[in-house]
Amino acid sequence: MSTPPTQPGEGFHPHLHDSPTTPPTSSLRARLHHVRADALDGDTAQTGGMRRFAAISGKTVGSEKLWMGQTHVAPSTASSDHHHGASETAIHVVSGHPEFVFVDDSGGTPQEVRLRTSPGDYVFVPPFVPHREENPDPDDEAVVVIARSTQEAVVVNLPRLHALGSAPRDAAGAGADGEAATGREPEEPGEPGESREG
Repeated sequence: MSTPPTQPGEGFHPHLHDSPTTPPTSSLRARLHHVRADALDGDTAQTGGMRRFAAISGKTVGSEKLWMGQTHVAPSTASSDHHHGASETAIHVVSGHPEFVFVDDSGGTPQEVRLRTSPGDYVFVPPFVPHREENPDPDDEAVVVIARSTQEAVVVNLPRLHALGSAPRDAAGAGADGEAATGREPEEPGEPGESREG
């Protein structure tokens, strides 16, 4: 007993049809891409205390609305405080027990919140929410897979954590911490892509 095939406009994706109305604009957008685990690209935006590796990006496969990769946090290490601009970020814990720290002021009084995770867990980071990752394990690295709603990894390193909206912005879009609201990574000392322990 077999199920008859669906017609264009039916089934799981009724808004999709047999063929696109406009052809792909480049050869990168006209085929599937396989990025092997040993081919991840470390030349991406970084935050002290962790290393990010791009798998899916505009640079690696021509993606326009998605960035995906891995983050490795060394044992007994905390990342610098940061946010990801207008990008939504989804995190899947692969190994270790990383902790994600942010400031919540929804109860009226700002307080630091620590999300303790395990392999298989997921975490969602809304746009512009300051946070940091920590790996309290003294022996094992924590590894997570990250997906972002932007073509490239957007990282804005911050001098401290604060609740979203508690760092007022001036007319130019700069916050009290001096960060611009553009989501671009500020220049930092050291080599490009160099990770600072923190």
